[in-house]
Amino acid sequence: MSKSNIEISPSVMCMDFKNLERDILLLEEAGADRFHFDIMDGHFVPNITLGPDIIKSLRPLSKLPFEAHLMVESPERLLEKFLDAEIIAFHIEATIAPIRFSRQIKELKKKVSVAINPATPIESLEFLIPEIDEVLVMTVEPGFAGQKFIYQTVDKVRKLSKIIREHKLPIRIEVDGAISIETGKLLREAGTEIFVGGTSGIFMKDGSPGENLKRLKEALSEGCSST
Repeated sequence: MSKSNIEISPSVMCMDFKNLERDILLLEEAGADRFHFDIMDGHFVPNITLGPDIIKSLRPLSKLPFEAHLMVESPERLLEKFLDAEIIAFHIEATIAPIRFSRQIKELKKKVSVAINPATPIESLEFLIPEIDEVLVMTVEPGFAGQKFIYQTVDKVRKLSKIIREHKLPIRIEVDGAISIETGKLLREAGTEIFVGGTSGIFMKDGSPGENLKRLKEALSEGCSST
């Protein structure tokens, strides 16, 4: 894994909603690689957050990729509302036709990311892997910021990374949930390339978001090999 492959995706849900434009510009300048939008419907997860209008209004501010993380039931019914995002992430637990939905996303020239909850086995992705670009491994239960990291998910990332390497698949692994320098290093060593930054890694009480992002990215890039 090369140093250049490490990416940080700040969570828009954790930003200051009174100053979203300021935070987007500040974090892009600090080295963000993409922005993560948590879309919650109050059914698949108990919380309700963000929506297509937020993505649409912020899209002109940044040239970085936007990823819409659809934590919603039957995500295929909402796909057309989130086409301002370049990456569409949906939960394998939330749709009965994940292969068909992945192909629908691809037809719209978007990247396909499949999210998988902490208790969902890697084996559930077996027949879906040829259809997707990324896997988003949840390292907390989806739905709320500020949860404790689930350490069992490190082994899940390790197993997934091994499958990807053995089959020489062009798939990247992203993680979301309680990503700090400590947990991020464990996940990086297990094979993660993309890290969602929230209240544990960027939006903490200590330090500015920009400073924290730089510190997180530098720490996770340390020791990466050139292969």
